[in-house]
Amino acid sequence: MNLFEIDEQMQRCIKLEASDNFVDTETGEIIDIAAIEQLEMDRDKKIRNIACWIKNLESDEAALAGQVKIFTARKNAAKNKRESLKSYLAAFLNGKKWHNSEVAISWRKSESVEVKEGASIPEEYLRYKEPEINKAQLKADLKAGAIVDGCQLVTKNNIQVK
Repeated sequence: MNLFEIDEQMQRCIKLEASDNFVDTETGEIIDIAAIEQLEMDRDKKIRNIACWIKNLESDEAALAGQVKIFTARKNAAKNKRESLKSYLAAFLNGKKWHNSEVAISWRKSESVEVKEGASIPEEYLRYKEPEINKAQLKADLKAGAIVDGCQLVTKNNIQVK
C-alpha cells in the first residue's frame, strides 16, 4: 500500500525482482541507485520522491510488524492448544499404544535432568554468560563527566523523514 504517490521515473528505479545488475551482495538491496542519480528531475522533486518512498516503506514495515505480532499470537495459541491436547491424550491413554487408518500413537522413552530449587550444583556443571556492556549506564556516566578508557560520547546526525 502506498500512502504517497511516487513519480513514475523514480518507481522504475525500484526493482521488484532481483537481477545481477542491481543486487548489492552485501546488503541485499535491489534499488538501482545509479539510475536514481541519473534521473533528470528537479532536485526538490527528487528529494520529495525519495522522502515519500521512505515514508511508504516505514508504513509497510509497521504493517508487517503488526502482522508478525498477530501471527505470533496465533502460533502461540495453536502451540498451547496442541500441548494441552497432547497432555490430555497422554493421561487418557496412560502409556498404551493406539492406531487407526489416520493416526498412530506410540510412546518413546527420553531422559532429562531435573534440578530441584536450591540445589547445590558443583562448579564443573555451571556455565556462565559472557559479560555484556551496559551502554545505558556507560552513556549516563560519560555524560556526567566520567572518563572510561576506550569510550567516548559521539554525536551523530540521523535523518528523520516525517
